[in-house]
Amino acid sequence: MSTAFGQSTVLGYPRIGPNRELKTAVEAYWAGTIDATALEQTAAALRSDVWRTLRDAQLDAIPSNTFSYYDQVLDTVVAVGAVPERFSRLGLSQLDTYFAMARGVDAEPALELTKWFATNYHYLVPEIGPRTGFVANPDKALREFAQARQLGIVTRPVLVGPATLLLLAKATEPGFDPFDRLDDLVEVYADILTSLADAGVAWVQLDEPGYVSDRTPAQIEALRAAYTRLGQVARRPRIFVATYFGELGDALPALLDSPIEALGLDLVAGSGNLGRLAAAGPLRGKTIVAGLVDGHNIWRTDLRAAISTGTTVTRLADHVAVSTSCSLLHVPVDLSAETRLDPQLSGRLAFARQKIDEVVLLGRALRDGTAVLPPPLPPAPGQWRHHDVRVRLAGLTAGDRRRSPYAERALAQQARLSLPPLPTTTIGSFPQTAELRAARAELRRGVLDEAGYADLMRAEVERVVRMQERLGLDVLVHGEPERNDMVQYFGERLDGFASTDHGWVQSYGSRCVRPPVIYGDVARPAPMTVGWSRYAQSLTSRPVKGMLTGPVTILAWSFVRTDQPLADTADQVALALRDECADLEAAGITVIQVDEPALRETLPLRGVDQKVYLEWAVGAFRLATSGVADDTQVHTHLCYSEFGEVIDAIDALDADVTSIEASRSKMEVLDDLAAIGYHRGVGPGIWDIHSPRVPAPGEMVEALRRAVAVVPAQRLWVNPDCGLKTRGYPEVEASLRHLVAAARELRGS
Repeated sequence: MSTAFGQSTVLGYPRIGPNRELKTAVEAYWAGTIDATALEQTAAALRSDVWRTLRDAQLDAIPSNTFSYYDQVLDTVVAVGAVPERFSRLGLSQLDTYFAMARGVDAEPALELTKWFATNYHYLVPEIGPRTGFVANPDKALREFAQARQLGIVTRPVLVGPATLLLLAKATEPGFDPFDRLDDLVEVYADILTSLADAGVAWVQLDEPGYVSDRTPAQIEALRAAYTRLGQVARRPRIFVATYFGELGDALPALLDSPIEALGLDLVAGSGNLGRLAAAGPLRGKTIVAGLVDGHNIWRTDLRAAISTGTTVTRLADHVAVSTSCSLLHVPVDLSAETRLDPQLSGRLAFARQKIDEVVLLGRALRDGTAVLPPPLPPAPGQWRHHDVRVRLAGLTAGDRRRSPYAERALAQQARLSLPPLPTTTIGSFPQTAELRAARAELRRGVLDEAGYADLMRAEVERVVRMQERLGLDVLVHGEPERNDMVQYFGERLDGFASTDHGWVQSYGSRCVRPPVIYGDVARPAPMTVGWSRYAQSLTSRPVKGMLTGPVTILAWSFVRTDQPLADTADQVALALRDECADLEAAGITVIQVDEPALRETLPLRGVDQKVYLEWAVGAFRLATSGVADDTQVHTHLCYSEFGEVIDAIDALDADVTSIEASRSKMEVLDDLAAIGYHRGVGPGIWDIHSPRVPAPGEMVEALRRAVAVVPAQRLWVNPDCGLKTRGYPEVEASLRHLVAAARELRGS
């Protein structure tokens, strides 16, 4: 078997299927309508289709083991035998133990869920302690390698690397650092490498994106030592260490000094890697896998610029292969399915399938210069610019981003709202039932007209409002039945955005989203949410929250234009939201929630870049929310990220109330808030909505007691971790009943 790496590769490919076949199968298994055999049959077919697609596109080096039923980090946890004992003792099958870690069961909550670097993908956080027992379990990687070989396709198995796996982990005991177990874990990886070699694997890919963040000299030296040890394994495949999402910094020479055979560098988000590579001197015996095609956005590659960069790399290394900058997991499958996009826009886009062609073309160009390049793109159409928006942005002042002092606002809001201590609310969405999804599909097909659709949505809003009143919630929501997604919905109503029909991307597990495309200046042609909020408020005397998605999150969960600074696009979105807030307030809405769950995920991975980002991110939120009166209460919501790193920015948002994920992380964020003297309202989630389990009343009471120990009851709100759209009504009603009861118990204590 050849040990040459090849001229072109990708670091991973979408696994959900062109029509979300994986989502359908996994959810059918969870519902009990198919068994494990049927689930695996669907999975095997999806894997085969991907490998054939990559082979037929003439990609030289094809990855495997990038398929996952839920998450690649969880897969690697299983591969190294680090399943927490609280799950292994449940006595479930291997597959059901896997899903128990991902989703939780009645007896055990799930692993913590958080964002994968600066993406909208979520991974499950490993739980590692001083006594975690590591043992090699390469069965999944071996099965997939064997399946591909039966098709005549030789693949390169992929695992999360040992250093990154531990850097992403959480300790099971206070004061313990999971990274201290690196030497132990490396020995398990050595065993895995030997098993792969015995099966005929020529190359293995170990992903180490953890080193594009700031790392200590000790952590970098540990990385060097880890790969020196793995390079010394007597019987092993050749090792390709893939890095992505930014610059490696001092970790780059450390990896080059180790005996690995190939190193992957992101030359899109990490352009500085090129200078580091040049400074390293001649790279004898090394393959550099140059990430020249953006795997994180959907714009076509500037092929001429990429060839120039690639040519520079060829002067530095013995062998150069072309790749995507990161896995194509983060982009939709195939642009050819989009038949309704404006040709002026679609001609500028490349989804995963099209990016393979770009990689292959660039590989040929660097190999022998015979590739025929398409003509350069023409300038963007002039109608994509919005003169009035640009004039308005140019006239902004500091006062447009500032409200009255919080103490004054709090008094005015309490006088208007008259809320009890520990007020109860939810985050926004209620279950998106099969009936609601069917109604949207019928509307798209023309089977249902706009009037009929509106009647169905109003009936659902009334159902949600009446349920909240019956359960005793203090601040209500309308449930968002009319919204397909918290970003896509707004993208469909703002100028400068385009929506796809099939542009699905995995967010976590079976959850998929269709990010809109921001291609031009953003403007709001008409109110987007006011009618629904006004209708919901007319049904009740209790306050109903107006629900908006914040500017940073709209950018983070869209495919954003790259021809102007992100800060400018954020302010354009913020102005549209500012106008929406004003219209909600004029319609009698007293509480407006502007969600910013992506505040942390968009944070640059290097500290040197973070201050500038946080300034414009906070500024955009404040621009969106600072136009309302003092007695209008502004909420924000944040979830599933390590928020301690941006705690000062959360304070600087100046929201009156911040609801925040806290159940899986055991209220850790409250200590961070207390440490900076946070003095506004806060709602730490006491119900993990990403798990199907219904928390017992005592669980919620205990979570609230932990919260009250840090935050005074007068400033503490009681709410779930996130929106309820993925849950079913029986579990929602039961959980909210427990939530209200927990709040009332603590009010009386």
